[in-house]
Amino acid sequence: MTDEANLTIGKVAKRCGVKVSTLHFYEEKELIRSWRNQGNQRRFKKDVLRRVSVIKAAQKVGISLADIKKALSTLPNNRTPDKKDWEALSTTWRDELTAKINYLEKLRNSLNGCIGCGCLSMNNCPIYNENDKLASEGCGAVLLDKQRV
Repeated sequence: MTDEANLTIGKVAKRCGVKVSTLHFYEEKELIRSWRNQGNQRRFKKDVLRRVSVIKAAQKVGISLADIKKALSTLPNNRTPDKKDWEALSTTWRDELTAKINYLEKLRNSLNGCIGCGCLSMNNCPIYNENDKLASEGCGAVLLDKQRV
């Protein structure tokens, strides 16, 4: 396999299942990079296909682009992740994903009752927030954040 940057942006977009504008955005955010040919057209190396796949996989599970960029920047010479790199990257995100899953489960289990939002508008609230006493504990769903799974 050659290391030449000879893939057009259209080919990369089609192969990765993303829009050309997405690739422009990723490049602007320094998640991927291209080179210019003599006609000043963008060209990509083949490893960009894997890099875009890693970005898409991470985004799909809720990892922010900022966190993806930070993780990719830890790779030597900003290289495209290989299998071992992916294992390391995904391991660093595991705790964050577990916390998100736990929070979503708590939210799902609390949807039928009060989550301590401070709205005072529920007529059938098991924990009516009289006089907005929960305001002193913070904003948002303070009871949900305290609830244990």
